[in-house]
Amino acid sequence: MATPSSSVKPLPVLKDELDIVIPTIRNLDFLEMWRPFFEPYHLIIVQDGDPNKTIKVPEGFDYELYNRNDINRILGPKASCISFKDSACRCFGYMVSKKKYIYTIDDDCFVAKDPSGKDINALEQHIKNLLCPSTPFFFNTLYDPYREGADFVRGYPFSLREGAPTAVSHGLWLNIPDYDAPTQLVKPLERNSRYVDAVLTIPKGTLFPMCGMNLAFDRELIGPAMYFGLMGDGQPIGRYDDMWAGWCVKVICDHLGLGVKTGLPYIWHSKASNPFVNLKKEYKGIFWQEEIIPFFQSATLPKECTSVQKCYIELSKQVKEKLGAVDPYFNKLADAMVTWIEAWDELNNTSAPNSSEQANGVAAK
Repeated sequence: MATPSSSVKPLPVLKDELDIVIPTIRNLDFLEMWRPFFEPYHLIIVQDGDPNKTIKVPEGFDYELYNRNDINRILGPKASCISFKDSACRCFGYMVSKKKYIYTIDDDCFVAKDPSGKDINALEQHIKNLLCPSTPFFFNTLYDPYREGADFVRGYPFSLREGAPTAVSHGLWLNIPDYDAPTQLVKPLERNSRYVDAVLTIPKGTLFPMCGMNLAFDRELIGPAMYFGLMGDGQPIGRYDDMWAGWCVKVICDHLGLGVKTGLPYIWHSKASNPFVNLKKEYKGIFWQEEIIPFFQSATLPKECTSVQKCYIELSKQVKEKLGAVDPYFNKLADAMVTWIEAWDELNNTSAPNSSEQANGVAAK
C-alpha cells in the first residue's frame, strides 16, 4: 500500500518562475497532449494574424492571450518592432513576461518518446539544463560533466570546473527535421529518428543555427537579446527569426561569459511546412547568410558593454555599419533592434501595468 507521502505529487520545478510562450494562428488543441507537463505553469499565448479571430484554449490552463491589437495598444509606436504574420511575434511574450525563465514551443510540436517508450518531459529537461552550469571555455569529451554519471575528464583544467551560468537551453526534434527549403526539396521524405542521449555546451567563438520551436532561456541573463527580428508581413525575408536571435545571443553570451547548451530534450515535430512557401520566405536569406555569418563570426564587443542591453545596442550599430551595404533591410532591422531594447526597458524597468492586467483574456486554472 502506498504511504501518504508517496501519493503526493512533487511540486513542479520553477512553477512560479517560468512562463511558457506559444505563438499561434489556430486553436491550441495540442496543449491536451502537454497537459501533464504544462498545466501547472503560466502560458503567454501570442496570437498572430487576424486579431478578430477567436483562438480557443483548452480548459484548465492559466494563460494570457495577446493579439495584434493588444501589441499595438501596449507598445504604441514601438509595436513596429514586433513581426506580423510570422512566428517571430513570439518575442512579444518574452517582453511582457515577468518571470525569470522562458520556455517557448511551436503549436505543431508534440510530446516525444524516449527509446524506452516513455513520454519525454521536455520542460523538466530544459530546467535541468538551465539550472546547472555550462562549459564554453574548454570542451569536455563526456559532454555535460554536471550530469549524473558523468564528470570532467582527465586533463580538464580545475580552474574552469565551476563552469559558467547557462543562459540558453536549445532542444532538438524527432520526426520532421528543421531543414531549409532547398534541403526539404531534395529530401522530402527524410525523418529524424535518431535519439542522442546527450547535452553539450556550444564552445565560445562558435555560432549555431538556433531553432525557436523547442527553446528555453534565462530571461534575466539574456532576455533583451532574444529579439527575433523583423520578419514576415512587409519584410523581404522570413524563417530567419530564431537564427538571427541565436547569432546575436551567442556573440553576447561569449562576451559576457555565459553558456549555451544544445541536445536534450527532444520534442516530436509533427508537420512539415510547404517547401515552396518556405523557399519564397528564405530566398534572400540563403544569399544573405553568406555575409551575415562572417559578420557575426568577426563581431567583437567593447569591454564597456557590461549589460545585455549595451551589448545589443552596440551590435545594432555594427549591423547598420557592416550589413547595411548588403541590403537596406539591415538598416531597418538595426533600427528595430534599438526600438526593441527601448520597448523592453519601458515594460521592464518602469511601473508598467502588470502583464495580466494588459491581457486580452485570462483563463484561471
